[in-house]
Amino acid sequence: MRQFNTLLKQPELLALNAHNKELEAAQKIWMAIAPDNLAQLSHATSIKNQQFTIFANSNAVAAKIKLFIPSLLIKLEKQECEVTSIRVKVQVKSTPQVKPKPIKKLSTQAASDLNKLAEKLSGTALGDALARLATKAD
Repeated sequence: MRQFNTLLKQPELLALNAHNKELEAAQKIWMAIAPDNLAQLSHATSIKNQQFTIFANSNAVAAKIKLFIPSLLIKLEKQECEVTSIRVKVQVKSTPQVKPKPIKKLSTQAASDLNKLAEKLSGTALGDALARLATKAD
């Protein structure tokens, strides 16, 4: 256990821990002052030299944040943060994850009704298409 505690007291890990706490504090402040829709599409990175740095997910979000800078500075002042400017940068995520489309299936009642209609229209293109569609039931 001593070796592990000694490892945790290494200067590199202490510096990393301090940087992480700064990021968490900046993000907590950002979540408190930013409008909900903008807070979800951006994140705060630091407060250094009285400058609050925000990274936006897109140019549109960055432009919207820039419109709110005067009111955001007032909110920061009310929270007693010594910030005189807000710097907005764009950091686009490289590959957005694509959600797989859910496979939609028909209910058994709908499949039954389609089969009845397909039988009435049998021999036609519409009847054949309805028969194929009816096979996609639960």
